Amino acid sequence: MSLRAFTPGFLLLEDGTLFRGCLRSGTRPTVAEVVFTTNMTGYQEVFTDPSYRGQIVVLTAPQIGNYGVNSEDPESGAPQVAGVVVRELSPTYSNWRASASLESWLSDAQVPILTEVDTRRLTRHLRSAGVMRGVMASGTDPDDAVRAALDACPSMEGLDLATLVSTPEPYTWGSSAASHHIVAYDYGIKRNILRLFEAQDCRVTVVPATTPPSAALAYAPDGVFLSNGPGDPAAVAYALPMIRTIAERGVPIFGICLGHQLLALTYGGRTAKMPYGHRGGNHPVRELASDIVTITSQNHGFTVCGSAGGIDGASALEVTHINLNDGTIEGLRHRELPIFGVQYHPEAAPGPHDARGLFDTFLAQVRSGAVA
Repeated sequence: MSLRAFTPGFLLLEDGTLFRGCLRSGTRPTVAEVVFTTNMTGYQEVFTDPSYRGQIVVLTAPQIGNYGVNSEDPESGAPQVAGVVVRELSPTYSNWRASASLESWLSDAQVPILTEVDTRRLTRHLRSAGVMRGVMASGTDPDDAVRAALDACPSMEGLDLATLVSTPEPYTWGSSAASHHIVAYDYGIKRNILRLFEAQDCRVTVVPATTPPSAALAYAPDGVFLSNGPGDPAAVAYALPMIRTIAERGVPIFGICLGHQLLALTYGGRTAKMPYGHRGGNHPVRELASDIVTITSQNHGFTVCGSAGGIDGASALEVTHINLNDGTIEGLRHRELPIFGVQYHPEAAPGPHDARGLFDTFLAQVRSGAVA
């Protein structure tokens, strides 16, 4: 298989650190927040996850692309990442499900790929200095135009990206004869969430991020789901009165990632930007009540403020899970209402699948209306 033409390229971080490599596609400067993920597989799911909208993603696995891409695994209709940085891009692919190479798929979507980068050094730098803005461009050294583009790149803090990735119109997923009806607020929902609800005999009505609570309740849902999504949760303030209104009606609510953070904000909590976030498929999480540890998939740059002892400013909520690496909050639930959320991704594809039972927990709430 022949590779597309490429030119010398580089990644310049806002602190002035420069990483040179080979640019596989794209010629114009690409500016975005630079983050890393430790996923060993699932690169197609990563690149199509709307939670990565507006980010340059560094893959820590040394070789990417060896099993190609297919039409079944995407989490959305197109790649969402701003750019991709890898050590080695496989020149060939081999998988019975594959329909194209990763390189051609990203290039067709006009997503630039920077290869031959020392991603170990880059990851260690981001982990010690923190994630930061960066610019990918062609050439060997940045010029004034590239530096100006980087300077103009907005910080992730304060950005509402949920409205950019949300569906513009409601749509349904699953059989009309399903036993349960879920309304899902789309802040960047992943398709595997919808697949898992369908497998649980649910029909899902997916609604835009700004849908008023009256419109959501008009669907007479058995439960409401708050999806994952990109950007700063504090910038999604329009969601908080909606969540509270629905909660006061006693409708069970389940939030994942951004949805979890919005639940905390609704009841008086705060969120904060993390130094380098949690992104990857190997994060250990402990359930406080049982001491059971699960390995989870995560993708977030903000966290709910607090500790195992409680959520700052949100006495109506209790902490249910913590991250064993840094002690950050990974799960919460309301003390009286059928509401809970987790920071990680129980629906993760290709995995791990340790936490998929949370969908059973939510459906039990839907059937009983009781707190889990």
